[in-house]
Amino acid sequence: MAKNISRNAIKDSKSDKVLYFVSGTLLLLFTITVIYPLIYIVSCSFSSAHAVNSGRVVLLPVDFSLTGYEAVFNYKRVLTGYGNTIFYTVFGTVLNLIITLMTAYPLAMPGFQFKKGYSFLFTFTMFFSGGLVPAYLLNSSLGLVNSPWVMLIPGMLSVYNMIVTRTFIQNSIPVELLEASQIDGCSWFGYFFKIVLPLSKAVIAVITLYYAVGHWNAYFNAMIYLNDRHLHPLQLVLREILVENSIEALDVATEDAQASLAELLKYALIIVSTVPILCVYPFVQKYFMKGVMIGSVKG
Repeated sequence: MAKNISRNAIKDSKSDKVLYFVSGTLLLLFTITVIYPLIYIVSCSFSSAHAVNSGRVVLLPVDFSLTGYEAVFNYKRVLTGYGNTIFYTVFGTVLNLIITLMTAYPLAMPGFQFKKGYSFLFTFTMFFSGGLVPAYLLNSSLGLVNSPWVMLIPGMLSVYNMIVTRTFIQNSIPVELLEASQIDGCSWFGYFFKIVLPLSKAVIAVITLYYAVGHWNAYFNAMIYLNDRHLHPLQLVLREILVENSIEALDVATEDAQASLAELLKYALIIVSTVPILCVYPFVQKYFMKGVMIGSVKG
């Protein structure tokens, strides 16, 4: 009797089946709504300029062509912006990780003096700042304006990521490990490098991706502080093309051909600027649930 009751209990009723059908249909429609624009952009980037401008591309590429990608890599500003963005992303992320871990580690340790006071000061900066003009004057007085360092130094620490890292260390690494290491004569630096870092791979992977994506997509600071176009990141070049419709001297015969190729160049440039960061995501996806959920249980 008990087995029959348990089997009947797990059977879906008609209302459950209707709910599942409606939910599945809505999720499918939502998925199509999200994925279709991506497929459209990819298809346009592999189509001919005439097919794109005439609106013939709907789902799959029309008149398959690599002209857009050839134009992207022949456009000198794109290559320069690509190099600058890679530099800002790599070195900026390394600096972010160093400063974040150096800040989160002592704040996560029991017995650290004035821990609450330091935490308050860091949290205060999340809600209040001097504003854009004082920030510009400060960076100008430090000699950072029109320098690649202005893309790295002012944003070396994200307080949010620091709090996530600190909370992860507090919740995931038992205090007994600290006590055992101190009994064995391990120093604070030894405990940090030999125990804390190896056990914090999940949260390090998460904040690394957060910082890398932030640097890769950064354009506002470059627009404000960088006057030298040779220092502009790729996203600022992309902004000029997509928003301002500014494309310099493409190697084509007529202005009509240049305008036609410019439209194709937009789609190809979106793909080129997005693919690298999308390739990184699958390698750290498995750490996201563990890193973010544990790190955000309490502040």
